[in-house]
Amino acid sequence: MGLPRFGRPKGMDMQGKLSPNLFVANCGPAVGLSHDTIASVFAAFGEVNGVFAADESGARVIVSYCDESSARAALEALDGHPCPELGGRTLHIRYSVLQPTAPVLDDQINDSVPVSLVASDLNIPGLYLLHDFVSTKEEEELLASIDERPWKSLAKRRVQHYGYEFCYETRNVNTRQHLGELPSFVSPILEKISLFPDLDNAASIVLDQLTVNEYPPGVGLSPHIDTHSAFEGFIFSLSLAGPCIMEFRRYTDGDWLNNNTKTQTPENGSNFLRRAIYLPPRSMLLLSGEARYAWHHYIPHHKIDLVQDSVIRRGSRRVSFTFRKEMVSEEQHNFEVDLFSKMIHSLIFQGIIHMVPLKDRVGSLVKVLHLYHFFFFWLLLIHGIH
Repeated sequence: MGLPRFGRPKGMDMQGKLSPNLFVANCGPAVGLSHDTIASVFAAFGEVNGVFAADESGARVIVSYCDESSARAALEALDGHPCPELGGRTLHIRYSVLQPTAPVLDDQINDSVPVSLVASDLNIPGLYLLHDFVSTKEEEELLASIDERPWKSLAKRRVQHYGYEFCYETRNVNTRQHLGELPSFVSPILEKISLFPDLDNAASIVLDQLTVNEYPPGVGLSPHIDTHSAFEGFIFSLSLAGPCIMEFRRYTDGDWLNNNTKTQTPENGSNFLRRAIYLPPRSMLLLSGEARYAWHHYIPHHKIDLVQDSVIRRGSRRVSFTFRKEMVSEEQHNFEVDLFSKMIHSLIFQGIIHMVPLKDRVGSLVKVLHLYHFFFFWLLLIHGIH
């Protein structure tokens, strides 16, 4: 069963016609008012069935009451008057009507993959999801804090970087350009992360890189694994303002421990496992272990999602706070040396040296040494070692 769909009262005369549903303008997440806050104010006039987005603007909502008398009392008391409980905003209220549900096209929602509400249902080691990680008030304060700061516009979304800037062209961070400490408004989040359940060493995790993403309706994220050599093994992502689903894909062409060099954004082929989870606002997702290194994560480019027989709209915006730990130079070096060792091992025991005649193996070893020199020179270039 999908969510109720209400019509904006235009082109019709609602005079004298009562309805339990109210169309409320100048009110919603886009103006800093959560649906829970709105419901609490309107509940003073009667039992509220729910608060729903009236459209994709984020500044207009539908307040649905159980009876018409409650809706009438709210309209008479609040329409055209500043409401102190809603930040002093002047509300513009009309009656609304329930419309027939429009058919949902298959390409508008996640196709066939079931969506879970809890991480344990996905059976992906290292994946955790905590609901209500921050309160509604904390969510509003975090959104207000980032909206006071400058955004950088990408092709389809806006971003902010703190600690270190993530370069999307190289899919890496410039460790020599430190942007400073993480902003003070995320300190409460970092304190809560230090108490994260299911992690024995959570208190020792020091996160020094934050990327804030703002997704407008219909914009998602292509399948990818966060760069191995740029960040350590824990990635925390806090969802604010709007919901979405996140899909996980594991490509079945090898064991995850031995596939760290696999391309970051495979798009072709269908030989992969699929899992999906619903990320509600104020929830915190943790990727670690297998979930971090073996499964590509992906946000479908949808405006609506099908979550256990309910059709859920994404809303006017979704904001994510993604916290990581930048990998220090020594750890990067060890990672790259380990990668090179695997390359040499593959060449010797599975590749050219094992398959050529004995008299040609000396030449093959020389080729390997040339490869090593090239690899070492490449390391010098990317790390700026003189």
